[in-house]
Amino acid sequence: MKNYFILFFFSFFVIINIYSQQEQVSDTLKLDGVILEPKKNSPERMPEIKNNILFSGKKNEVLHLSKINGNFTTNNSREIFSRIPGVTIWENEGSGIQINVGVRGLSPNRSWELNTRQNGYDISSDVFGYPEAYYNPPLEAVETIELVRGGSSLQFGPQFGGMLNYVLKRETKKKFSFETQNTVGSYGMMSSYNAIGGNFKKFSYYVYNHSRSADGWRENSEYTVRNTHAFVEYRFTENTKLSAEYTNMDYQMQQAGGLTDEQFKDNPRQSLRERNWFATPWNVFSLNFDTKINDNFTSNTKIFGLIGERNSVGFTATPNVEDVINLATNEYANRRVDRDFYENFGLENRNIYKYKLGKINNNLAFGVRLYRANTQRVQDGKGTTGTDFDLSIDGRFSRDLNFTTENVAVFAENQFKVSEKFSVTPGVRYEYIKNTGEGRFGISNGNDIAFPDKTISRSQPLFGLGMEYKFTSTNIYANITQAYRPVLFSDLTPPAVTDVIDPNLKDASGFNADLGFRGTYKNFLNFDFSLFYLSYNNRIGGIRQFIDNDPTQGTFIYRTNLGETINKGIEGFFNLNFTKLFNIDKPYGNLDLFASVSFIDSRYTDFRIFNTSGTAPDITITETNLEGNRVENAPRYIHNFGLSWSNNNFSSTLQYRMTGKIFTDANNTTTPSANGVTGLLDDYRVFDLSTEYRFLKNYNIRVGINNLLNEEYATRRAGGYPGPGILPGEGRTFYISIGAKI
Repeated sequence: MKNYFILFFFSFFVIINIYSQQEQVSDTLKLDGVILEPKKNSPERMPEIKNNILFSGKKNEVLHLSKINGNFTTNNSREIFSRIPGVTIWENEGSGIQINVGVRGLSPNRSWELNTRQNGYDISSDVFGYPEAYYNPPLEAVETIELVRGGSSLQFGPQFGGMLNYVLKRETKKKFSFETQNTVGSYGMMSSYNAIGGNFKKFSYYVYNHSRSADGWRENSEYTVRNTHAFVEYRFTENTKLSAEYTNMDYQMQQAGGLTDEQFKDNPRQSLRERNWFATPWNVFSLNFDTKINDNFTSNTKIFGLIGERNSVGFTATPNVEDVINLATNEYANRRVDRDFYENFGLENRNIYKYKLGKINNNLAFGVRLYRANTQRVQDGKGTTGTDFDLSIDGRFSRDLNFTTENVAVFAENQFKVSEKFSVTPGVRYEYIKNTGEGRFGISNGNDIAFPDKTISRSQPLFGLGMEYKFTSTNIYANITQAYRPVLFSDLTPPAVTDVIDPNLKDASGFNADLGFRGTYKNFLNFDFSLFYLSYNNRIGGIRQFIDNDPTQGTFIYRTNLGETINKGIEGFFNLNFTKLFNIDKPYGNLDLFASVSFIDSRYTDFRIFNTSGTAPDITITETNLEGNRVENAPRYIHNFGLSWSNNNFSSTLQYRMTGKIFTDANNTTTPSANGVTGLLDDYRVFDLSTEYRFLKNYNIRVGINNLLNEEYATRRAGGYPGPGILPGEGRTFYISIGAKI
């Protein structure tokens, strides 16, 4: 670590000296015809219409990554999402391979409450049955991140959290360009991003490869990851084009596992698991057809697919159970192997039709979606007693299940412009979803235990209404939109063979509502303040019941719809440019103060739970209700404050994140359990510093320190993957990066 600090301060000294010798030319710096502009602050908001999508009246943010400082190499979501209020982040480990974000008190688990996309198409395992995003693109390859809050359901899907879209870089001007960014950092981190792109006559292309590896801040947390992407486009005419893209990711990471609270206090970097591994080869592809039929009608059609795997092998006991060699066998215990195989295909068509009512232009957005996904899930295989990544098993997997999702959706939203300033946008979406499940649930005495064939079909209409009133550079917006979450595969798969699933299990349903005021004032203030209300009904839980209604025979769990939660609060963002406020930005550059603040009140309004006491035949079942309890993993506040300074070729950002305490279970258990799985997690405060110097037309040096003051903190507890117990956030780490674009 000492050597890293020496390298950091030396690099910082060199940057300052180079900068001090540069000649400033008014508001931009011209070098051989190339203009370097100071970084402008992000986020921005979507226009009324973009890419055949209607955004009027919806709360949304667009992060231009080229306009902000942050650790893009390891996808540091704490820095990247700091300008969007209300974003909860889980930090399982420091690789950044998976981005875990949630909004408005919803779970951040692999962003599963969001409709997660890349360039407008799905990238999660199964949008409805298993909506976890094991893949996200490397942020060095991302141009913008688009987040549309809960009111997105009508045009994207029914998700409570909204839509998260990663838009990748493209070369739109030159015949050929080459970009490279090479980074070294703490604990053996090495990364290289390389891309080529260009335009030639009617063709354009972009190809990148990103490779990264590290030993990891914690023990037993080494990883390697590679991302490769290829894009090609052909323009038939100025108004019609066809493109194809393919993404391949492959990674292998060692899972350090969780800790008990005592182990965390003693040394958060320690790990008691050296035999746990995880890997997910991932393939995503898309065909995209855009056409403008006339000035009033445009259409976009995407055909997309995903072929991927989820593979884990390890010793999965809680951290108070040691993974040691058995003296009788002179070997470790056999590890558990779990595997998923995904094959998804879909088609999505979006259209915008512009028409007039009287003298005022109006906009109609409409489209259709077809989707089919298959998941083969094999679990609880008897793995090897070794320590390396090995998915081989002895015998058969105890569970071998096959799940299928079929989805048809149609949607329409119409922006009625009552006047040039005021618009009303009603909308409707109709979803048909069919889930099926079959296979082997377990093995008992060599005999298969069949999984009861499950088929759930439903048709779900969704309605919404948005409004927006525009002033000169600001607007008031409001919307209310229905949302729902289909029954997941995990809901159909009981934890124990004795559990019973309600055959009439309902999807979670509810709605999102926003009321806000946003915009810019002159050239020095960017802001967005809003209230939100999120209703989440039909949460699934277990009712303890007597077998055959006979107390002498014991009990079983009946899994059905039990709970309701309400999430409400305030979200606010502002960016104030002090030097533009006082009109001194030309000699002194841009000094920005930004803050994103959120106050979240997430509570159960009704959730029945059942406990048992005694043994057969004297068993007593007691029912209580969690009404008034706070929702697990929902902090009461999330605040980010930052100070940025930039001029023509130098920029630096210091940011400070404050996150409130969270309960990690619905019972709101305060005292940590002996195994570290439940208990209150303390609030935490983390500083991050990132700088960039751009020079000689196309070159850059980036330097940063994450967790500047080496805060010891944790963002989550796990009950299973990636290892039960408390999962520490990373301590102080450092990186330095050199890049060029030619």
